[in-house]
Amino acid sequence: MEEARIEKIKHQLQSQGYKLTPQREATVRVLLENEEDHLSAEDVFMLVKDKAPEIGLATVYRTLELLSELHVLEKMNFGDGVARYDLRNDRSRHHHHHMICVQCGSVNEIMEDWLAPLEAKLEEEFGFKVLDHRLDFQGICKTCEEKNRQKVPPIPYSSSTL
Repeated sequence: MEEARIEKIKHQLQSQGYKLTPQREATVRVLLENEEDHLSAEDVFMLVKDKAPEIGLATVYRTLELLSELHVLEKMNFGDGVARYDLRNDRSRHHHHHMICVQCGSVNEIMEDWLAPLEAKLEEEFGFKVLDHRLDFQGICKTCEEKNRQKVPPIPYSSSTL
């Protein structure tokens, strides 16, 4: 499956006049191997260095930007000031959505496209054809919510307890 996706990305690059250089391929392989992790450019660089020590950080940045421009990757920011990269899913028309925990920073994906009825309504009522959308929910994940409930509340200070 990985080889088929690399071949598809190779064709996407070629259709825009680019080649899948060894450096780009190493970057794509790292992204495929860590697809669920929403890696930053620095994360990608550290993993690429293990495979191809000769590749520099600037090359990884340029590759990520190119793949983002060609819509192979989605460049995201989850509010922490760090750009993260996510491979576009071949199986869906739109980019998937995310649930981001504001306490622990965990990111979970929502693969279903719940906005299709809204897109149809936008086109019907406003003549607006949606090409893509992205939705990020920010809140508190189940694990953090359970930890919050388990915390013992402080004993209120009272002069009668002295």
